Amino acid sequence: MRVTLRVRRYNPEVARDPWWQDFDLESDPRARVLDLLHQAKWYHDGTLTLRRSCAHAVCGSDTMMINGHNRLACKVLVEDVAPVIVCEPIRGLPVIKDLIVDMEPFFRSLESVKSWLINEEPPPNSERLQSPEERERFDEGTKCILCAACTTSCPIFWANDEYVGPAAIVNAHRFTFDSRDRGAAERLEVLADRTGVFKCRTTFNCTSVCPRDIPVTELIQEMKRAITFGKI
Repeated sequence: MRVTLRVRRYNPEVARDPWWQDFDLESDPRARVLDLLHQAKWYHDGTLTLRRSCAHAVCGSDTMMINGHNRLACKVLVEDVAPVIVCEPIRGLPVIKDLIVDMEPFFRSLESVKSWLINEEPPPNSERLQSPEERERFDEGTKCILCAACTTSCPIFWANDEYVGPAAIVNAHRFTFDSRDRGAAERLEVLADRTGVFKCRTTFNCTSVCPRDIPVTELIQEMKRAITFGKI
């Protein structure tokens, strides 16, 4: 099938403002948008720049806006978005070149909420055990691949880059509700601040774009309740 791949280009060394470039391509309907981008770069314009790694919806590095929605280019089939496929960089983060954005602000937010296991108790002789029910309590958060699709679809994040964003809250949830963790109070203090969970206006954009079907909005609400009632 014939498709038009329209890419929002940006290269500060070439032009101050972004521009659009169209590629008229032949594609297998079952190919992925990432395959089309490779075709455009490898056979038509080698200056086209994008970020990708595993190409199997695991690393999350090829997140971009495809026809107006945040998606993984390696997961979207051409037949589902053809005949005109518009690719743009995700919003809310500085664009470095073409489809590549600066992810540093996103990772700083993750660091600010201490998204790692905190436990300074002496380790036992064997593993730190927990029941299946305790494990299930934070299961959804473990599915996050840090693709930033949720955070960069959030209108609050677009308007206020100090807001930690949905991905940071999901990862804070993952450790806060882990029975082995002892850092819940530290995280809740950070998330109760003016840049934390109460900035969320429950628009559900984050949930609708998550490539791993994580109920992001639900986890954010659980964090709000934990702060409000002081109970994990």
